[in-house]
Amino acid sequence: MGVGTFLFTTIDCEDPDRLATFWAEVLGTEVDLAMDDGRYVFLKGNEGLPTLCFQRVPEPKTVKNRLHLDVSVEDLEVATERIVSLGGSWLDRAEQRLRDVVWRTMADPEGNEFDIEVA
Repeated sequence: MGVGTFLFTTIDCEDPDRLATFWAEVLGTEVDLAMDDGRYVFLKGNEGLPTLCFQRVPEPKTVKNRLHLDVSVEDLEVATERIVSLGGSWLDRAEQRLRDVVWRTMADPEGNEFDIEVA
């Protein structure tokens, strides 16, 4: 038996509203709730998506993430263009490959790394 159950994933950031809006567009969901004068902003989870929380912190991101999200997409090129249009970036401008899996490392508007890969 475990110690507890999973509630949600929290991402520290400087601008929770901006990051929540970005991720809602990337993941096809919506902002669900804000608490404590916008210090915490939650995305609506669903069967294929755990709830994400964006928490305002005073310091900017300075080093590589120790945890990142992997996002399944249908088309790397289309997904990359959409992410960049939303304020994200394609970090190394290279595709990675491991056996049959191909992915790109992206970053959200605050520089948090995540991968997109073909489903």
